[in-house]
Amino acid sequence: MRSDWLNDAQWIEADVIRMRRHLHQHPELSFQEEETSIYIYNKLVSYGLTDIQRNVGNGYGIVATIQGQTGEGPVIALRADMDALPVEEEADYSFPSKKSGIMHACGHDGHTAILLGVAHLVQRKRAEFRGTVMFIFQHGEEVKPGGAKSIIATGLLDNVDEIYGLHVDPQLTVGQMSYSMDYGSAASDTIKIDVQGKSGHASRPQEAIDAIIIASEIITNLQTLVSRTVDPFKPAVLTFGSVQAGGTAKNIIADQALIHGTIRTFSEEVRLHLKRKLIQMTEAIVGMNDGEVVITYQDGYPALLNTAELVKESVKVIKNKQVFDRVFELSPTLIGEDFAYYLQDIPGAFFHLGISDKGSKNNYPLHHPKFSMNEGCLLKGVQLFLAILLNKLEEA
Repeated sequence: MRSDWLNDAQWIEADVIRMRRHLHQHPELSFQEEETSIYIYNKLVSYGLTDIQRNVGNGYGIVATIQGQTGEGPVIALRADMDALPVEEEADYSFPSKKSGIMHACGHDGHTAILLGVAHLVQRKRAEFRGTVMFIFQHGEEVKPGGAKSIIATGLLDNVDEIYGLHVDPQLTVGQMSYSMDYGSAASDTIKIDVQGKSGHASRPQEAIDAIIIASEIITNLQTLVSRTVDPFKPAVLTFGSVQAGGTAKNIIADQALIHGTIRTFSEEVRLHLKRKLIQMTEAIVGMNDGEVVITYQDGYPALLNTAELVKESVKVIKNKQVFDRVFELSPTLIGEDFAYYLQDIPGAFFHLGISDKGSKNNYPLHHPKFSMNEGCLLKGVQLFLAILLNKLEEA
């Protein structure tokens, strides 16, 4: 390489910040990112990119490609998600969301701005490297079935050698980066259990089938699935987050109860075991109480499994480039992330980028209406991707 890409990235920092603010003000929900995709496309065209695929997959995905001009080499893909959330913004910004009830509360505006910045710089440097860089701007990460799987199904990534992604992390401060050597996030499945009983008066319970009692038994008994049927060295979480039952009358036995929950696992074996046992036990409990039940079990994103050797290699390079003040290994989390689909087909790694202010007590979690980021993280994100590219393209 004839120039220092990481230092050159500083001249695009202001533009990356402007793009992030624009995206933050104009959020769009999953599978509705039409204006966002137009904005991304226009930016890429303004940088001089010509190989741009639009409306990729089951939504507004974009895949853009830059060929190095000094010869053949590896094909490296980078991914950013671009959808927002149905959240009413409460963050203290001078550039708040202009759309009521919609907010970039998960940092995808930052992800997209970072990747646009990388594309800008790589396009300007294409005469300095050999190989290919693909930029994936993915729609629909927040809502199942997600956009990743459908982008893979197009075949556009069939020749990709390695893929990398990142996610902002409010638990880390600006200048920090974390990684996982193996599992980076969990499989995240959702459950809806619709219990049907028989209504009746509280004075004559023998004539009714109490849906609340049945729901209580389901919730209580299913907790033993993890505690008594799963190897304690294989993490799993079963959570019921919502129960709706009964009306306003105190003396009427409820005839219906609706339970919503989620199962988070790493092991595919444990995932399938819990699904089977949950359905089996729920049907048995309802049957013993003479009720009826409809179970809707939605398979979510699979567990995100990094390629260990590529994590080690990337971390070594990032540390050598001194991009971050601190780089450390993070314990796996049980959140879901559809980047996992890419890693099922392509070797790669997923990293966490610090975005919070040191010592601040106002660092709100992802999806919170007051979620915010210190925009100093954006340059760090650009440099993280560039450090990986420099290593891969210099090796070519």
